[in-house]
Amino acid sequence: MEVLQNFLLMFWEVCGCIVRSAMRWVVRPKQKDVSGAICLVTGAAGNVGRRFALEFARKGVLALVLWDEDREGMEETVRLVKGLGVRAYPYTCDVSQKNEVYATARRVQREVGDVAILVNNASIVPGEQFFQCEDDVIERRMRMNCHAHFWMVKCFLPRMMEKKKGHIVTVSSHLGLVAAPYQEDFCASQFAAVGLHESLSHALKSKNIDGVKTTLICPYLTTHTSTDTPSIRPELEAFFSSTSQERDIRKAVGGILSEQDMVCTPRILYFAALLKHVVPWEVQLLCYKFLEGEKRTQ
Repeated sequence: MEVLQNFLLMFWEVCGCIVRSAMRWVVRPKQKDVSGAICLVTGAAGNVGRRFALEFARKGVLALVLWDEDREGMEETVRLVKGLGVRAYPYTCDVSQKNEVYATARRVQREVGDVAILVNNASIVPGEQFFQCEDDVIERRMRMNCHAHFWMVKCFLPRMMEKKKGHIVTVSSHLGLVAAPYQEDFCASQFAAVGLHESLSHALKSKNIDGVKTTLICPYLTTHTSTDTPSIRPELEAFFSSTSQERDIRKAVGGILSEQDMVCTPRILYFAALLKHVVPWEVQLLCYKFLEGEKRTQ
């Protein structure tokens, strides 16, 4: 009898969650105030990281902590952030090296203060096909795209949990939701980052730490450095590719500040991720062939 009662209670709560989630698509939730927050963005010298930093600056954060290996590119981000009237603190750090991460995190805590919003953005994009890729490149990609998330979370989440307030943002890609052929190492790193995000989200909920939020960002990845990487046929590219990366970042930051669990751009990626868990594997392969996902140059 107790099992039945628990099941009915769970069913009622599930229905409530579905209704509330559906309402978020209709009624735009209010964005939280970040005027007193310190935001840390990794990969801040790159185009995506810089846009994240600038968008958070426009939202009025107290200060931006910027991490990257590229000191010159990071200084340009600092200049743009300060131009918006927000304090910026650059730190040169290779997030794939855990000792550097731990040392730099201690400096940030000592010199700037508690980080309230952590944006794990640094990554290495797809390159050569798996069997053409050198082992050290694969290892570095895994450290940068996956292991770095572990080190960053271990550095900054405990303090957020202690204060019962904070936000962990995991920037992945659509290849962390649905795999593509010939990019085994990159997909593995992105799936790992998504798995970390999901497990961490469950852990925080189970501990009733509602003040610490998590958001997964999954944009459609169009930047390929090799002509052998999979691509969408031209007739369908418009349905997946965004016309403006700046608009995508604006949507992502809006989703973060409205405490959205996951932000996919474009929205068709939500459907693709759902379909993956519903249709048989053979159907997925047929879809890849239709989208020219299995096409490669000879």
